[in-house]
Amino acid sequence: MNESWMQKYEEVKKMLVCPTDLETYFTLDEVGGLPMEKMEIGRVSVPSGKILVRDPLVFLNAGEKPYFTEAPKGNFPVTVAVVKSEEWGTRYAAVKVKFTEGKPVFYQEALTGNENLEGIQEDDYFGFRVDAGLACIADAETLSAFDRFVKDLNGNNLYDDYFSELFRKSYEAHPDNQREGGDWINWTIPETAYQIPMFASGFGDGGYPVYFAYDENGLICGLYIQFIDIELALSDDEEEDNGVV
Repeated sequence: MNESWMQKYEEVKKMLVCPTDLETYFTLDEVGGLPMEKMEIGRVSVPSGKILVRDPLVFLNAGEKPYFTEAPKGNFPVTVAVVKSEEWGTRYAAVKVKFTEGKPVFYQEALTGNENLEGIQEDDYFGFRVDAGLACIADAETLSAFDRFVKDLNGNNLYDDYFSELFRKSYEAHPDNQREGGDWINWTIPETAYQIPMFASGFGDGGYPVYFAYDENGLICGLYIQFIDIELALSDDEEEDNGVV
């Protein structure tokens, strides 16, 4: 990220605001006529405030660049908003990290500072890629420990060799809103206290936006992943909305 990028960002950032009040996914009993449930999945460790949201099986390593906006430091609760649909089944529509008690007033897309900002239009987003059907929230400071774990595991398939058993046990312990193989875990990196929650990604592989929420005082109060724009998905008759720039 350099000065010219920041200048361009200031010009276009109003177009990178979420048009949906994502907090309603966590406060309403239904959205777009579909039932919603909330599911607490523990906490995420944020020792440095430098956050990333990535596919943990494909794009999580110490070389990944975090979002340039820094979050509060600490251990924060993570909640999943679950939408119930006869057509879609049970899906994770959004995930929230709650930093403060502040109420979100607007949601600004989380960026790393490497994005090409030319030609941005309203409702565009960059998001992060999912290729293994999973997403996670992590702090940059924890990634070297994650890399050491992967190296020490020395397996052929990270999911089959290690994580599949943890997801299966998660389902057995908390079967509500999970498929039989498991759809979420709150994983502590072995030999550390770092927690990295992992969860199924909406409609599976694709691109999904991440937003920092700001309160009425302009302070960061949360981080939100939007997996499903429920109103849009319903109006488009489930036409795919992986509109990554």
